[in-house]
Amino acid sequence: MATLLAMNPKSFSAMALAVAAITMAFLVPTRSVGQAGGDDAALTVLVNEVAAQQATLADNQTKIDAKLANISENIRLARIYAGRSR
Repeated sequence: MATLLAMNPKSFSAMALAVAAITMAFLVPTRSVGQAGGDDAALTVLVNEVAAQQATLADNQTKIDAKLANISENIRLARIYAGRSR
């Protein structure tokens, strides 16, 4: 901190300007290669395909949950019947 106070005003302002320029260079958004445009139709097809796959996965997960609930109930009943036979 002492060196900042000991600097002359011109070098301090030059350093502050350089720091501001470097900071702005990192903060300014740039257009990426992925935003080239023209691929909107292909992107829409891919998004729709992924949405369909997610719907299929959700449906399959519902079926799996129902089967697990059925198996759990069968195991519970089997334990009840096994306990009665003793």
